[in-house]
Amino acid sequence: MKRLNYVLMALFLATSLFAADPYKYTVDLVNVKDDKVMVTLATPKVRKNEATFYMPKIVPGTYAIADYGRMVSDFKAFDKRGNELEVERLDDNAWKISKARKVRKITYWVEDTYDTEKPGPSIFQPAGTNIEDDKNFVINTSGFFGYFEGMKKEEFELTFIRDKHFYGATGLQYSKNQPIIGKIIKDNSVGTEANIGADKFVVEDYDKLIDSPLMFSEADTAIIKVANTDVLVASYSPNKMITAKQIAASIEEVLEAQNKFLGGKLPVDKYAFIFYFTDQPVSSYGALEHSYSSFYYMPEQTIEQMEQQLRDFAAHEFFHIVTPLNIHSEEIGSFNFNDPKMSRHLWMYEGMTEYFAGSVQVKYGLVSPQQYLAMLEEKLIVSQQFKDQLPFTELSLGALDEYEDQYYNVYQKGALIGAALDIKLRELSNGAYGVQNMMADLSAKYGKDKSFKDDELFDEIVGLTYPEIGEFFETYVAGSETIPYKEIFDKVGVDVVDNGTTRQFSLIFNQSNITLADYDGKQMLAISNESGLDEMGKNLGLKKGDIILEMNGEAMPAYGPEIQGFLSGQVQKIPGLDTYTMTVWREVDGAGQKVELSAPNKQIEIKIPPSLQFNQNATEKQLQLRKYWLEPAN
Repeated sequence: MKRLNYVLMALFLATSLFAADPYKYTVDLVNVKDDKVMVTLATPKVRKNEATFYMPKIVPGTYAIADYGRMVSDFKAFDKRGNELEVERLDDNAWKISKARKVRKITYWVEDTYDTEKPGPSIFQPAGTNIEDDKNFVINTSGFFGYFEGMKKEEFELTFIRDKHFYGATGLQYSKNQPIIGKIIKDNSVGTEANIGADKFVVEDYDKLIDSPLMFSEADTAIIKVANTDVLVASYSPNKMITAKQIAASIEEVLEAQNKFLGGKLPVDKYAFIFYFTDQPVSSYGALEHSYSSFYYMPEQTIEQMEQQLRDFAAHEFFHIVTPLNIHSEEIGSFNFNDPKMSRHLWMYEGMTEYFAGSVQVKYGLVSPQQYLAMLEEKLIVSQQFKDQLPFTELSLGALDEYEDQYYNVYQKGALIGAALDIKLRELSNGAYGVQNMMADLSAKYGKDKSFKDDELFDEIVGLTYPEIGEFFETYVAGSETIPYKEIFDKVGVDVVDNGTTRQFSLIFNQSNITLADYDGKQMLAISNESGLDEMGKNLGLKKGDIILEMNGEAMPAYGPEIQGFLSGQVQKIPGLDTYTMTVWREVDGAGQKVELSAPNKQIEIKIPPSLQFNQNATEKQLQLRKYWLEPAN
């Protein structure tokens, strides 16, 4: 007993000796200069002579490099007397601080990503930042806050100095110990108590910090009570075309259905839907999930124009409270923001979540069975534009680089994997057990504080279900075989109808035969394989590795927002051409050169996409399994 007490005392002393103070950040949203805001950090105690301070290269859920540190300028470090310390910028996201033991304060300016002209990767707007003085601030925390190497587990205190009329919408709980306004005004020279407010938030570590976006603007909010959870809806609509109350009224029944779907108790006490609507032209928009919130960047429209899309988005993002919040691998549970390792289970994180978003709506009568079948049909059609023989686990591991162009398939084939797995489980259990039960069992086994080993998940699921499910994973998720949709959907009395072929002019490109390649410092479309080319592509003589420079006399833009408009223009142009031409950059005998390709333009045989139809002559057995699949359990 004495020995135990001694060990405990030693551990206590060691913990006390090496425990760091929290990071104490202050962000000044009042004094905006040149579209930038000042960030000040009262640093935790650094115990190294030399330390590296990082901004994130990537954040969970985006599967794309962001390099947030590009937005940081005038980075300075100071000792307790205010003397400036030597700092070396190592790359876009890292700063080396000499005499780091002396550092007590760091300051830097942050520019937003929404309208930046800085070179580098474009950042998906729901993961980006916005600085509109006196109007709106989008604070995706990855764009504002960094950490010292080896010091991610410390506590973070955030103080935002804001216009008194602004409200900070977030899934975070406000600190009960709010800052003293008078002291903030004195320390930061930001104005008077008449026009200044401040909010404080405390989070336990850097992972939770980056999982917690905020938006500051004039308050437009609504609250929905769903089971045990307070759901905040916050909206910024520059022309007041849509309000938070309208959004809340639209999505409330979806959330109530999700509550029933998840068993009547949700794993979070507070959740925030944060909507930023833009009145500027957009080439892309969407949403990004977080454990306690989701952020939406969408074109500004009326509620009538976007109601179903809002419901679909909300259903998908809200279901992320299941995974990855409660079911995640070690790669996500301890995410490396500057040297990320990908998990192989995007089929679950995004695919299963997307499947649930549709399934919950049909189970609880928010869409009809026929409408739901149309949703699945669209996913089946779109998925055929991607590389079907690519194992989904490999797609996941290569989502950042090699298979970046295949990522969108996680919302198409990923959801179809969920449907196929659900039907198969229902069949094996005589309707008693489906993916809904499977995910609940995994949540109970792991939860938000326990990670699974990435290469053991399939075996864990087989242990909860049936050996046949292991064969399904090995063949169709980790393997390269095409899911037998006809066979699987037939079990629930749904026919996959082959609609034959038609003749039409060809664009040549689809997701199954293109990739991205570097050319002259830009990312360009390139041919990934010759077997995926149609007759016109083969007539032109395109080869694997060809980088497309020109198409029918027009320069191909670099990969980005302009691509869609360019290809749409080609679709309009091609039917009027006698000759189809391309200029490509091709490796020939170890040297690159431009190659001109041409072929007579003509219509070619094109397969008409399949359709899904309910079998009007389905057997009693098929109808019973369909009921288990499409209706809620009693």
